[in-house]
Amino acid sequence: MAAGKEIRGKIKSVENTRKITKAMEMVAASKMRKAQERMRMARPYSEKVRVIAANLGRANPEYVHTVMKKNEAKAIGMIVVTTDKGLCGGLNTNMLRLVTQKIREVQEQGMSVKTVAIGSKGHGFLGRMGAPVYAHATQLGDTPRLDKLIGPVKVLLDAFAKGELSAVYLCYTRFINTMRQEPVVECLLPLERADIEREDEPEHTPVHDAHEDGAKPAAYSGKRDYIYEPDPQTVIDDLLVRYVESLVYQAVAENMASEQSARTVAMKAASDNAKSVIDEFKLLYNKTRQASITTELSEIVAGAAAV
Repeated sequence: MAAGKEIRGKIKSVENTRKITKAMEMVAASKMRKAQERMRMARPYSEKVRVIAANLGRANPEYVHTVMKKNEAKAIGMIVVTTDKGLCGGLNTNMLRLVTQKIREVQEQGMSVKTVAIGSKGHGFLGRMGAPVYAHATQLGDTPRLDKLIGPVKVLLDAFAKGELSAVYLCYTRFINTMRQEPVVECLLPLERADIEREDEPEHTPVHDAHEDGAKPAAYSGKRDYIYEPDPQTVIDDLLVRYVESLVYQAVAENMASEQSARTVAMKAASDNAKSVIDEFKLLYNKTRQASITTELSEIVAGAAAV
């Protein structure tokens, strides 16, 4: 029964592994709901900042912020957002494959690449492929903190403001639903005025009260007048920088929601595979045990017949 004992050991080992993957699946499912809620809560802030920035831009059309100016620098920046931990399927692999393609395209055009890594997996990958990593942020935990993200991101923002970079790209995994996450490479800088001033529903509804003279009220035009302190340029400068930071924070929040969703699916698949392996080993064990019993019976019958 040496073979039977070996098979029992394998069954026990796979059962222990299945317990671990099942526990990780349940933990990831719990974290996934929190990450999705955090991602949804971050959206109103960035949207409100964008609306205000659009209004200020319309009120001061002659002023162009540095994050909206285009230049002809022979380098681009890339903010690569990945996870700190593995066991989340092909999430990081798909993201880094897209990043590699983008870097090759840029290098074929004779341009250099400066990168900022958010997440241990991306940091390690960029280091192995020889891409220059100018700053990184790792071990962010389950809740992204803007104060940890601002430092590395500001390296590329400052380089773009100085004219050292022609563009800055944001690479992350967009959360679509629990079963689907999509790796994307978006142009973060320069900001396009059309992106900031895209159509929105008016924040205020028109006043329908009739005037005393019976004239119809003027339709709501969407124009707003602001009082600036200290001056319009300073306000717009700070606001657009906050808007860029909110885009990066939103990308990290979406990447974390994608990570937990992918880990939930991956651990469920691992648990199901472990159950299939256990069933196969049990069937093999029963066949081996039955063969051993049949052999023993045959030997006993043969011995009795010889007597």
